[in-house]
Amino acid sequence: MKILRQFSVILFISFLGEGLRMIIPLPVPASVYGLILMLFSLCTGILKLEQVKDAADFLIEIMPVMFIPAAAGLLDSWPALQPIWGPVLLITVLTTIIVMAVTGLVTQHIIRKEQTKNERISD
Repeated sequence: MKILRQFSVILFISFLGEGLRMIIPLPVPASVYGLILMLFSLCTGILKLEQVKDAADFLIEIMPVMFIPAAAGLLDSWPALQPIWGPVLLITVLTTIIVMAVTGLVTQHIIRKEQTKNERISD
């Protein structure tokens, strides 16, 4: 029952994201609005981590399964993708490397900032 309640909270925030997408005339996906609402709710304390943690952990665990339909859709679209597979592959590899590098650099920056902050507090 606990996970069902937590999942309902996540679905409600996703629903609010859908509503925002309809109201705000920007080309932003509803899921991004939902993620921003979730972040805002967690950062401000409106929503406690314990209220969604178990359901979120479950959803993260099954996330790879969610990519199977997209991969099957790509296989069905092979005739349309065949003429441009080279550029698509190149763009995919390059953007993956860029995202990994930027994520690593941002993480290192945050860790260093936290270490400096902790050193100042301990002195």
